[in-house]
Amino acid sequence: MLPTENRLRRREDFATAVRRGRRAGRPHLVVHLRSGATDPHAPGESAPPTRAGFVVSKAVGGAVVRNKVKRRLRHLMRDRVAQLPPGSLVVVRALPGAGDADHAQLARDLDAALQRLLGGGAR
Repeated sequence: MLPTENRLRRREDFATAVRRGRRAGRPHLVVHLRSGATDPHAPGESAPPTRAGFVVSKAVGGAVVRNKVKRRLRHLMRDRVAQLPPGSLVVVRALPGAGDADHAQLARDLDAALQRLLGGGAR
């Protein structure tokens, strides 16, 4: 499970990551990354923790499928949060095919998207 301090919860933070961040699309998901953003809600902190949020719409499937996809994505992000710059905001949006994808496919898509956003991948 993703630790509480690494969870993106505020609507404004989701909007900031999606509107002002970079985006990388993959077959099963889209990742939005706002790199090294300072947290306006915590004055005095120089490096807030990296926070991640997830968007899984009804297009992915029913409630059981959506929750399964969210659990898998949270588990995958837990291991990858340390690779991201401190203060980053990450939004992972699942696409309709994510409900049928297995854990390994989601992991490959997430890794490829993060690698591209961090400057390691070709366009």
